[in-house]
Amino acid sequence: MRGIRYHSYGGPEVLTLEEVPVPAPETGQVLIRAEAIAANFVDTQLRRGMAQTELYPRPLPRSLTGDVVGTVEAVGPDADPGLIGQRVAAASEDAFCDLVLADTRWLVPVPDGLDAGTAGALPMAAPVARGVLRAGQLAHGETVLVHSAAGAIGHLTVQLAKLLGAGTVIATASTAAKLDFARAQGADVGVDYTAEDWPEQVRAAAPGGVDIVLDAVGGETLRRSLGVLAPHGRLVTYGVASGEFGGISVTDLFALKSVTGFSLLAARAADAEQALKDLAELTEYAGQGLLRTTVHAQLPLTETREVHRLLESRAPLGRVLVVP
Repeated sequence: MRGIRYHSYGGPEVLTLEEVPVPAPETGQVLIRAEAIAANFVDTQLRRGMAQTELYPRPLPRSLTGDVVGTVEAVGPDADPGLIGQRVAAASEDAFCDLVLADTRWLVPVPDGLDAGTAGALPMAAPVARGVLRAGQLAHGETVLVHSAAGAIGHLTVQLAKLLGAGTVIATASTAAKLDFARAQGADVGVDYTAEDWPEQVRAAAPGGVDIVLDAVGGETLRRSLGVLAPHGRLVTYGVASGEFGGISVTDLFALKSVTGFSLLAARAADAEQALKDLAELTEYAGQGLLRTTVHAQLPLTETREVHRLLESRAPLGRVLVVP
């Protein structure tokens, strides 16, 4: 079968389409024939040798992560044979392939008639959006600031914040088109974060301060976000898209402000039962049409380099899909 690999760090040109062995599902696994693969921005950083940690090392050669929607073709020795033929979605560390292994524990049965874009959000993007709101301890009527609100996770976070009772959702993005898109997802206010005075614009929209900031940019955006928090406000950081891992001064927290981090892997390890409940809740929202993913573009597996160029351009509104 075909699979995407890279053997050195660099730009999109290091991505190669190779013939790789068909994997056999082991205990706790199924084999899925991919119908669509939702690409992750973080892989553009991993491909350049960034975003690695001691906890999650990424040695070469590497494959690409992603969220796969497809049909179960085979099951491991302990899995339910009844899964064969079912349409499912799953996150994978080796997603850009014709056939993909997935863990049965986090396998998502796709509701009837659900489009591939929204189905592809259920394994990872939607749980991250739900998780950061949980980490921020959202209460009914609170004001939420969502950075990168037009992105794959950001536009879902806007939708979920409104579904879960946020009073005002302020969305930041870099262009007028992205801000219009964020408003279409339910955001009440749009702010261009490329403007030097974006914090002042946020304060104008929320004079008493923001209760929750959700940030995957890091760096200067993270630091300046502390200034718009209300007393007892919470900032949740869950990514460093800027590539800047700068720190926060402890004195910035003395004004009754707090910062917490979020990782889906850590959340599932800490409380798998809650994570499974969230997954079921999100699947129900999607099945009811209350949660939806916008697909910006759909390209063939042979055009994976172009997928990464598109992701790095920061142009996509929503998700980019790959079709094997």
